[in-house]
Amino acid sequence: MDEEVELSFYDGVKACIPTVLGYVGIGIAAGVVGKASHLSVLEVTLLAVIVYTGAAQFIISGLLLLQSPISAIIFTTFLINSRNFLMGMAEAPHFKKYSLWNNIGIGALLTDETFGVSMNHIGNKKPVSAKWMHGINVTAYLTWILACITGAFIGNWLPDPEKFGLDFALSAMFIGLLYLQVISDKSKKIATSLFVMLMVALFLVVFMRFTTPEIAILIATLLGCLIGVIVEKWQ
Repeated sequence: MDEEVELSFYDGVKACIPTVLGYVGIGIAAGVVGKASHLSVLEVTLLAVIVYTGAAQFIISGLLLLQSPISAIIFTTFLINSRNFLMGMAEAPHFKKYSLWNNIGIGALLTDETFGVSMNHIGNKKPVSAKWMHGINVTAYLTWILACITGAFIGNWLPDPEKFGLDFALSAMFIGLLYLQVISDKSKKIATSLFVMLMVALFLVVFMRFTTPEIAILIATLLGCLIGVIVEKWQ
């Protein structure tokens, strides 16, 4: 693809806009939950800037309330975020013509949501570029930080966020993303996507009986990817 027709950073910003409301809602919830875990506004902000993952920030807040050791918090966070290795490997082939620094930048700020936006674009045979991906990632990153800070301030007046269902906010956003991914990806039949999701759910239930939820998610995801590839080859 010629350089002059590549998607711009601004195109990436526009592509991210549909997910911004989700980031705002989940970020505020993460900030409120963090504040309820006796973190300061500065500490909530640093979690958003450095950790930058909703699932881990919710779990870190819970582990802090349980007074878990630092080693357990670090290890749990690593396991939760290890799924990013899988997402990064899926993204890498589509950006291999760009520099190492561009790819590091893309991978460093990649999230479930920005991964979903980009792979939906790729799945529908639309062009992508490093600038476009940076636009998505940076928009999501800045929105997340501002939302977490806002939630930390709101948390001063909401000592018990569970009463307002804020602890379910992350799950609700993932359900919405999953639905949008299934109905918008024209490269796969809906029946195929539903079958793969069902298999992943079954694997998850089985492996959670023998290992931790984080490891079970990784194994179920890998097996789901394998099944998806096999099913596509047969069709």
